[in-house]
Amino acid sequence: MDGSRRRAPQALPVTFRPRNIRFVAYGLAVLIMATMAALAVIMPEGWGLQDRVFLLLLGVAIGGGLRFLARPRLELTEERVTVVNSIRTHVLVWPEIIDARMPVGEPWPSIDLADGSTLAVMAIQSSDGDLARANLDEFRRHLRERGEAVEPGRD
Repeated sequence: MDGSRRRAPQALPVTFRPRNIRFVAYGLAVLIMATMAALAVIMPEGWGLQDRVFLLLLGVAIGGGLRFLARPRLELTEERVTVVNSIRTHVLVWPEIIDARMPVGEPWPSIDLADGSTLAVMAIQSSDGDLARANLDEFRRHLRERGEAVEPGRD
């Protein structure tokens, strides 16, 4: 292991967000809304005001849908962990979280909870490469510091 894994965690609060998917989602949203606006302006005279407004609203609706792709984040505070995925938000206290893992090939990590369930953490996405690994390592450092006691044989 390199020395960076042993350093102290950043001071809280900390927020992790995916990088690549946010660029793609917001870029596509802007492109689609601009395209719909341009179409609304250049459509032939047979298209009425109602049709043009519908095109604009369709662009806004598609842009709003893309916003769900860019929404995920992981917020860490001294008291709690907030996992915001595309649709749902989960607020947990540190002792509820047993472990965080992201096997090779998985799109994002999942956290094992004390009640036996797991929860996806879409805020850390493997497509972000080194940033994803660094964010997951940082989250694990905070978890070791604030979560339940470490199981024997685990570091």
